[in-house]
Amino acid sequence: MWEIPLWDIILNIIYMATEVTQIYEAKLDEKMRMTIRGTKFRHFLVKAYNNGTYLLEPRVLVSPESVSRKTLKTMDESIDNFKKGKVSKKVNFKKYL
Repeated sequence: MWEIPLWDIILNIIYMATEVTQIYEAKLDEKMRMTIRGTKFRHFLVKAYNNGTYLLEPRVLVSPESVSRKTLKTMDESIDNFKKGKVSKKVNFKKYL
């Protein structure tokens, strides 16, 4: 008998319950890359199975809801200052090596 990990069974149930929105054929280019059309994500967890199947699970590096408004405001101000040239002096890290 084959042993199928429980997590893979759960994922298969979830994916079977979702609706297929696109079906297309793709091929690898000379650098072994493939284009995913119309995706909403830029990062994926890739699982390669021994039967040649690949499963791509979308990943979000930081959940937008987890960043506070104050932090977003500070980040925006920091980028504005950087673009205006308002930056601190260079830090010499050589003394720490």
